[in-house]
Amino acid sequence: MEAGEHVGLVSKIETRVYRRRWIMLFLFSAFSASSAFMWLQYGIVGNIFTRFYSIDNMALDWLSMIYLLTYVPLIGPVMWMLDKRGMRDVVLTGAAFNCIGAWAKVGSAAPDLFPLTFFGQFVCSVGTVFILGIPPRLASVWFGENEVSTACSIGVLGNQLGIAIGFLVPPILVPNVDDMDELAHHIRVMFYITAGVATLLFVLVVIVFQEQPEIPPTQSQVTARSIPPEDYSYMASIKRLLSNKPFILLIISYGLNVGCFYAVSTLLNRMIIEYYPGEEVNAGRIGLTIVIAGMVGSLICGIWLDRTKTYKQTTLVVYVMSFLGMIVFAFTLNVGYLWVVFITAGALGFFMTGYLPLGFEFAVELTYPESEGTSSGLLNCSAQVFGIIFIICEGKIIDSYGNLPGNIFLCVFLLIGTIMTGIIKSDLRRQQANALAKEATAKEHLEGTEYGATALVTPPQP
Repeated sequence: MEAGEHVGLVSKIETRVYRRRWIMLFLFSAFSASSAFMWLQYGIVGNIFTRFYSIDNMALDWLSMIYLLTYVPLIGPVMWMLDKRGMRDVVLTGAAFNCIGAWAKVGSAAPDLFPLTFFGQFVCSVGTVFILGIPPRLASVWFGENEVSTACSIGVLGNQLGIAIGFLVPPILVPNVDDMDELAHHIRVMFYITAGVATLLFVLVVIVFQEQPEIPPTQSQVTARSIPPEDYSYMASIKRLLSNKPFILLIISYGLNVGCFYAVSTLLNRMIIEYYPGEEVNAGRIGLTIVIAGMVGSLICGIWLDRTKTYKQTTLVVYVMSFLGMIVFAFTLNVGYLWVVFITAGALGFFMTGYLPLGFEFAVELTYPESEGTSSGLLNCSAQVFGIIFIICEGKIIDSYGNLPGNIFLCVFLLIGTIMTGIIKSDLRRQQANALAKEATAKEHLEGTEYGATALVTPPQP
């Protein structure tokens, strides 16, 4: 269905934004942060957990990769559920899985209970499938035309905040001590804190989170809501998306960029410890620097998109800078000065993590009026697949040849993604729908004004 087909029918319908949209956004962001924290709470102190559970690096990496692997088979059912049951049910289900998994991990703080901690991580990873595709959907459903990209950025920023906390807090809560009983106590404290936060957020989602406002915030949402349910087919939507060439290019390029970010995040502890032994806390701080810089980048990019609507140009510039940032990070990691690594890691994070909301919003523009959850789900599926491949491959390269060849491996794929982004055709369908609706409204207003003027100057007929 073309974006403008219903414009003439819906142009007179009122639009409105509600103050409670910010409550929906920040509650979702907090829930997303909780989930992201649990993804990284093992990896950044990986050397401690490998000793505690007597496991190798590959087993530890799977505590991160299970999040990526779970996403691939489950994203289809979750996208279907989002279309059929709505955003509230999806977020509520994700919060429930997150809470259950967190409590499962509470009982796993013993050296012989690695299978239980892996099970808890698996349950939490299922909850994440219900989270990652929500930001563009929530932004479109609740926010106005000139704030939708900023809202999407804040939604993604919540996930980044969780990653930042995941880099910062575990090295503080779980110090590298020799006594196994003391270490088990520290691990248990961390698990109790995460379970308590997950429970609180689940309760708040049950009580507070709403599906959508009574009145849509934009004309494009008016148009989307006006499509009769019987005219919508989930499978037909998937087929249309997979036949959309610009969107296919974006799926691949997005997967390459975010997959590289997943690899760097998962393997960061191993990279830092190789050159700076005993610096687990600083490894976490470097990860924090990457994500905090990325949060700033995400917010700036979202505000910039709302002001300029230059989706293709902004996405390409940020992608090029991600590629250059990865090159600089790769070649400065071994200089022997941690302050240099902090700077290069921050520059990498600003662009690589800042790219996340750009991909979401560009996808919505290229695929409107298809469901935002479906387009973002396909983007995330690509990111998970490439993330698994990159983590395994770079981990093997680092183990065999060192950090530099492993990071050059990522640089090659970022270059490929940059080229693919450059050839994407900029077809901004959502912007076109909003423009058509405004044009139709202005035309009706003008015709009404002309009719009123004619009535005033034309004397009544006897």
